[in-house]
Amino acid sequence: MSEALQELGAQILAARPQMVSAFEVAFGELTMQANLDTIPDLLDYLKTDRGCRFSTLVDITAIDRPEQVKRFEVVYHLLSMYQNHRIRLKVAVGEQDIVPSAIPVHPSANWFEREVFDMFGILFSGHPDLRRILTDYGFRGHPLRKDFPTTGFVEVRYDEAQKRVVYEPVNLVQEYRQFDFMSPWEGAEYILPGDQKAGAPK
Repeated sequence: MSEALQELGAQILAARPQMVSAFEVAFGELTMQANLDTIPDLLDYLKTDRGCRFSTLVDITAIDRPEQVKRFEVVYHLLSMYQNHRIRLKVAVGEQDIVPSAIPVHPSANWFEREVFDMFGILFSGHPDLRRILTDYGFRGHPLRKDFPTTGFVEVRYDEAQKRVVYEPVNLVQEYRQFDFMSPWEGAEYILPGDQKAGAPK
């Protein structure tokens, strides 16, 4: 399988050198580094070329690496049921970059791209309806960015007086930041079944 994937990677790199910069086969999977501006053309080639026939877009996701110049990697997972191969495309994307939408080639990319936008804040040009899909419409920030606080920016609760859901800034009380690292078996005020054996003479 690895030899076949090596041949496939070399074939794609030779056929579309302006679209792909490198490839590797690791853990039985082919991963290719693709160029941002040509991603729709590359997806079309992979879908229609008789040696590839990657007709199924399995997923689009992203990786956040804040320490890199181009902070994000958008990752496309494709499947060829005809050749029984899988391929992963990785595209380096800066914070100000806009990724061309894959919808003209794979209509199923619609919700995948909306999820990447919602979770990472990456924009897709040519998307017909780029809006949040997993978080609320009034949500602030993008939860899968590494700099997003684990508590979020606002908390949601139902206000009985107003008879509606209200959003309030997160207010962390000091007790929230204090942790008790003692084991429940050391100093706990309650006794769990079997704890009495710990103090028994040996």
